[in-house]
Amino acid sequence: MGKHLSLTATDHHKLGGYRADPQGTPKGGMVVVQEIFGVNHHIRAVCDKLAAEGYVAVAPAVFDRFVRDFDSGYTPDEIAHARGLLGSLNWDHMMADMTAAKEDMKGVGPLGVIGFCMGGTAAFLGACRIPGLSASVCYYGGAIGKFVDEQPQCPIQMHFGEKDESIPPATVETIKAKHPQAEVYVYPGAAHAFSNNDRASFQKEATDLSWQRTMEFLGKTMK
Repeated sequence: MGKHLSLTATDHHKLGGYRADPQGTPKGGMVVVQEIFGVNHHIRAVCDKLAAEGYVAVAPAVFDRFVRDFDSGYTPDEIAHARGLLGSLNWDHMMADMTAAKEDMKGVGPLGVIGFCMGGTAAFLGACRIPGLSASVCYYGGAIGKFVDEQPQCPIQMHFGEKDESIPPATVETIKAKHPQAEVYVYPGAAHAFSNNDRASFQKEATDLSWQRTMEFLGKTMK
């Protein structure tokens, strides 16, 4: 359904990405922000799923600034390698790359952002730092707690797993307290990356419910 494309950020950095377009008139556009594993099969599938729901979806390759065309699986060695790249991460650069994806969808209607794991944190920061977004959806953003005092400028929804060992329940409670306007959901028994059906942590019940809530949220906010 989708295609690979090239994006250009405001600092002239050129990066890759993946774009999926719906049939018919779009409801709007969504920037899709990857986990640490690149614009891989899972992230492309999310873009395709959003397109099937009527949204243009663009996933910028935010790791292109330090490793081009990164596309990882989930073996222990691949996970360790991906984690090793986190030291090169620059959140400001990521905001610029997300903005490039947003600009690629100019004219399709309201624009939002959705992200997973690292991308979940980026989706939170995008809501705070990128003007012109109508909605932000954050799946298990592990570092949101570090930026919890920043204020989203658009409606925001967050999804966490009850059994996520990388995001303590106290952090989720702090997020709720600091952002009472946000929709925050915790899924019983769900671990980190519960919505990624390529991983052992996948939980279908939590995935289906969180996606239903995501679509309802976008239906309310992307107008």
